[in-house]
Amino acid sequence: IEGEITEVKNHLKNIIPYTVNYFRQIKKKYGKGRERKTEIRNFDSIEAAKVVAINAKLYANYHEGFIGTGLKKDEFVCDCSDIDDILTIRRNGSYMITKVAEKVFVGPDIIYAGVFLRNDERTMYNIVYQDGKDGPLLAKRSAITGLTREKEYNLTRGKPGTRIMYLSVNPNGEAEVIKVFHKPRPRLKKAMIEFDFSTLAIKGKTSMGNIVTKLPVQKVVLKEKGISTLGGLKIWFDDSVLRLNADGRGRLLGEFSGDDKILVVTKDGKFRTSNFDLANHYEDNILLLEKFRPEIVCSAIYWDAEQKFYYVKRFMLEESERPLSFIGDHPDSKLVSLTEVEYPRFEISFGGKHKNRKNEIVEVDKFIGVKSYKAKGKRLTNYVVENIQEIEPVIKKEVTLPESQPEPEDDRTKSAGKDQTNDPAQMKLEL
Repeated sequence: IEGEITEVKNHLKNIIPYTVNYFRQIKKKYGKGRERKTEIRNFDSIEAAKVVAINAKLYANYHEGFIGTGLKKDEFVCDCSDIDDILTIRRNGSYMITKVAEKVFVGPDIIYAGVFLRNDERTMYNIVYQDGKDGPLLAKRSAITGLTREKEYNLTRGKPGTRIMYLSVNPNGEAEVIKVFHKPRPRLKKAMIEFDFSTLAIKGKTSMGNIVTKLPVQKVVLKEKGISTLGGLKIWFDDSVLRLNADGRGRLLGEFSGDDKILVVTKDGKFRTSNFDLANHYEDNILLLEKFRPEIVCSAIYWDAEQKFYYVKRFMLEESERPLSFIGDHPDSKLVSLTEVEYPRFEISFGGKHKNRKNEIVEVDKFIGVKSYKAKGKRLTNYVVENIQEIEPVIKKEVTLPESQPEPEDDRTKSAGKDQTNDPAQMKLEL
């Protein structure tokens, strides 16, 4: 007992190091088998509107003027979340934003309904409207930003009898070509004219627009879709929330425009492509996410659970919104390695009854040709494999350097060149 009392007094005298050691012993004694199962992520930059789950479906009764998540007998509009704002535009040019609800009346004769993204200056609304009952046909391009909920605005001049005859919503500022058909009348020179929105400057949402024609118009239809007039949009991927953004958070994927796609490869050996909509959600088992380049050749090594051997294959990926597997359909097949290196090399070390076998190096571009992603590939080896790892390629991708004019030699250049050979057959190979 006296020994224990002496030990306790010593602990009290050195209470700080004793406490530190006590907590260290707790981790050592009770920590094994109870390691952290959750992943620490940074949530400092998260905004609720940008990471909220898509958990609702929006419907609309365009004729009567109702929108909401409870109108399941009416026309489906899009997927949304329960905190989204919805933009509606009516035939008379009036528009407003409302919060998602089961049923909301916004006014009759709706021509557009969709999720509204605040401060989105890239989505362009291309509009053609008749200014008043007998007025000219006007066209305008503008973004819609800075709105107040439940307040009604107008895209036209607001004259009685005004009606929108054509409307398109372009997430990346696309500008199409339309056909305008005049009403039949005596001595009409042109029954139809074309108008290209790319010739129209982007102005504010309150601008009047440009005159397309002063003649009475029967209808306006799309002739051909256009391309973006805004240039590329820089897109980043934030792996802490698995979302895209244009605010510089996360890893830069590149500039996107038009029909550019994003490639997603998952750890289970599947791939798909998606557009670069900032509302996209992505899987949590991502192996590779980048701008899709159809010319890139991928090399993959995988374990075929059906044949019980390792296989290697080279293939080019295709556009597909549906996930496609490049390691077969067997549920126990596993992807070992995937690389986009042009001349990949893998080192194989053997185990089991072949553990004394010397390591082998496989140069994939010589081992197998490029085939479809559906192809099985070629068996890598017949021996028991301990480990497979990618190693530095001997041949690197050739880069064409721009030609430069020779500079005049100075004394330093001449002295440095004394020890160099002038034999053109001698080359320096950088590995």
